Amino acid sequence: MKHGESILVVRLGAMGDIIHALPAAASLKLSFPERKLIWAVRPRWIPLLQGNPFIDELLPIEKPGVASIGDSLRRLRRIQPALGIDFQGLIQSAMIGRLARPLQFWGFDKSIARERFASLFYSHTAIPPGPHRVQRNLQLAQAAGAITLTDQSWLPEGSQEGVLPSAAFILCSPFAGWVGKQWPLAYYDRLAALLLKEGIVLVANVEPHEASQLKDLQNVLIHTSSIPGLIGATRRALAVVGVDSGPLHLAAALRKPGVAIFGPTDPAATGPYGGSLSVLRAANVQTTYARHSAIHPSMRAIMPEQVFSALMRSVEVRSNGQKDVGLVRPA
Repeated sequence: MKHGESILVVRLGAMGDIIHALPAAASLKLSFPERKLIWAVRPRWIPLLQGNPFIDELLPIEKPGVASIGDSLRRLRRIQPALGIDFQGLIQSAMIGRLARPLQFWGFDKSIARERFASLFYSHTAIPPGPHRVQRNLQLAQAAGAITLTDQSWLPEGSQEGVLPSAAFILCSPFAGWVGKQWPLAYYDRLAALLLKEGIVLVANVEPHEASQLKDLQNVLIHTSSIPGLIGATRRALAVVGVDSGPLHLAAALRKPGVAIFGPTDPAATGPYGGSLSVLRAANVQTTYARHSAIHPSMRAIMPEQVFSALMRSVEVRSNGQKDVGLVRPA
């Protein structure tokens, strides 16, 4: 490929952040269909992007210290795209994008980048107003030249892993990037008991190594899976209960009904995008993204009975015939 015939998207991780960047990547491909779109990503998150019709090539970027990092960097240096966009805003992601030697390299201004010195690596910066991360990513893509915009996400079909109820069930994923955003595990058990009275099972999806942490839950069905299994279970679920974590944003991208439980983080910025999930948050919570090592008091303030009532309303008002989101392929 000649210099200047591709677009490089840099969003290495994590799950929710990658999902928040999907509409922006689709908008870039729709706006520049003749250009090859390459996405630099950590290998762990590739299952979220495989088969995406808006991505022509996935470029796995190993973490420093991994033996194959040299191969990744050599592939990166050969790209030389017309346009590079760093949706991550870290010094590391900015350096990775710069190594590809794009003709134009866009990123967030130092005033809003996660690490302000990342902006030193960009040839062009923008200050997208947001407020949501999906909107900020779209606005950055628009500043870089995207003119055909979509706010929807394409996601793989997923796969069937483990045992799930044959009847209606509600899915939850109790864990988050840090403990402060989590809801007490005992509350899930109380919620599950309320749902069982309605003939609905609460299923908790976790990674295999996390299952032992749920051993005391008496009313919850534990489901362990990989990322494809999580996607498949989310598609099958009647509704979803989630916290500010990747699985919640996956459900939002699929336009699943349900309830998002928020505490210290701001739902206007990192809440479920798309309007299919309702948000519960205690009054007068001070927003913080500090990585608390204990459950934030505002999360404990949301009672299982509140979540149950909101869930039942969400399921009742779900539009008839609504289907999971899937985008048409670009021309």
